[in-house]
Amino acid sequence: MFKGDLMYTEDYLSNIGIKRADKISSQSSKRFEDGAQYRFEVPGIQKPGALSGLIDALDYYGVEIHRVTQTKGIMLLTDSEILEMNDMARGAGLELFLSVGPRATYDTSASAQTKEGARIGYRLRGYQNLVYAIEDVKRAVKLGVRGIVLYDEGLLWVLSKMRSDGELPSNLHFKISAHTGHGNPASARLIQDIGADSFNPVRDLSVPMMQEIRQVLDIALDIHTENPKSSGGFIRHYEAPEIIKTASPVYLKTGGAVAAHHGWDTTTTQAGERVRQVRLVQDMIDRYYPEAKKSSVGSKDLAIPERA
Repeated sequence: MFKGDLMYTEDYLSNIGIKRADKISSQSSKRFEDGAQYRFEVPGIQKPGALSGLIDALDYYGVEIHRVTQTKGIMLLTDSEILEMNDMARGAGLELFLSVGPRATYDTSASAQTKEGARIGYRLRGYQNLVYAIEDVKRAVKLGVRGIVLYDEGLLWVLSKMRSDGELPSNLHFKISAHTGHGNPASARLIQDIGADSFNPVRDLSVPMMQEIRQVLDIALDIHTENPKSSGGFIRHYEAPEIIKTASPVYLKTGGAVAAHHGWDTTTTQAGERVRQVRLVQDMIDRYYPEAKKSSVGSKDLAIPERA
């Protein structure tokens, strides 16, 4: 029988594994396969020159990162550019995640270019764009890429089935972008259940909100420690230790404040600035949570590119 009562609804959610933060342990006991709590991800590395600048800056600033992401789209890179980025990432022991190119903002959608229609995000419109997106992924995989950024839940579902059926490599990792707009435990659980390997919720969640999502997930959470001006411009370096405690296993997504907007074409110099931001966050962790365990570069469960 229907009961219009908040406590009844909370009890029901609790029975299916979704709880409020004050009913969950504030310390996450979940870890990466190597036993670590956190890793670093640097987004917005769009081309080989930026990746080269980033790798050079790692030694200069004395930091380690684990993942770089390209966000403009696979279809905007030539084969030779992808192969060059693969070689550099593999040599440095880094995951390289390339994003699916076909998206509403790139196709003929007039709605996606409007203020209200922007809610479409980067999702796919129509059967043919779904086919194009799958082809984009297959091309990257053939060239050795093993990490894909996705913006569409339906595409994730299809690609996950292809992976299960042996049409795509079993070690191909799928990362769901913050641009899909998910930010609650039920949505997070759905994303995991249809095949995601890591999940980037909306950028401005509070730490208790992250805690509520972590409680229902086993996959990694990707959390922005800073953002470009176009998505709020907020910087939460001081919260990094608490994010690790609450949300592990977590990728700390760092360096976004260098960009003016998503899809920013990072220069070689700016790639170094992104690494400098990682140094600042690492210092916060070392100062306030020195016992936190970070993954080693090249850990065996990383989506490091393979030779084509």
